[in-house]
Amino acid sequence: MAYYPVCLRVDGEPCVVVGGGRVAARKVAGLLECGARVTVVAPRLCAPLEARAAAGAIAVARRPYRRGDLTGARLAFAATDDAALHAELARDAAAANVPLNVVDHPAWCSFIVPAVLRRGALSVAVSTDGHSPALARRVRDELAAALGPEYARALELLGRLRRHLRARAVPGAERRRILTALVASDLLERLREPDAAAVDRLLAQHAGADVTLAGLGATW
Repeated sequence: MAYYPVCLRVDGEPCVVVGGGRVAARKVAGLLECGARVTVVAPRLCAPLEARAAAGAIAVARRPYRRGDLTGARLAFAATDDAALHAELARDAAAANVPLNVVDHPAWCSFIVPAVLRRGALSVAVSTDGHSPALARRVRDELAAALGPEYARALELLGRLRRHLRARAVPGAERRRILTALVASDLLERLREPDAAAVDRLLAQHAGADVTLAGLGATW
């Protein structure tokens, strides 16, 4: 089975994690990183989840799962060691039309979670369609060695420049030419150091002499 890759916005959306162990804690961390409103359903919580609950970062139902706990969820995760419960969750999620990820059981999943590398606004997701999460993590880690913090800096700068050009009513074709030329230049190399003077020279060359890092509000 091939999965259709998509980036889903969950900021402010209700998400449910059934389970209170370390795997559940990892799922919760990923959801919180993206701004989701997370409810954990579990009789007991591991230390990281207890800390999040104490800080008010998550809501907790300290009891076993009950039918209806998934109602209204944008996403749900089953992260326990109870296969019978996971089967029940898969049925309930399908009936409630809630996308469900069941840890280590792709057949019961309506979505799977890739191994993700983040560099600022850059996200690189690696999926093996559920065949080998371990290999997906290895590929992600190999990519991490090649994609350093300069990529986060580049995205911040290019985003600011794009907004600046829009504000100045630069035509779309010209905006694309400027941004494409910068990406094709040695911008990443100059940001890796980072060399602000060299970046300013690139900006002047491609976007105009009055465009600078300081003027765009991009500093490192």
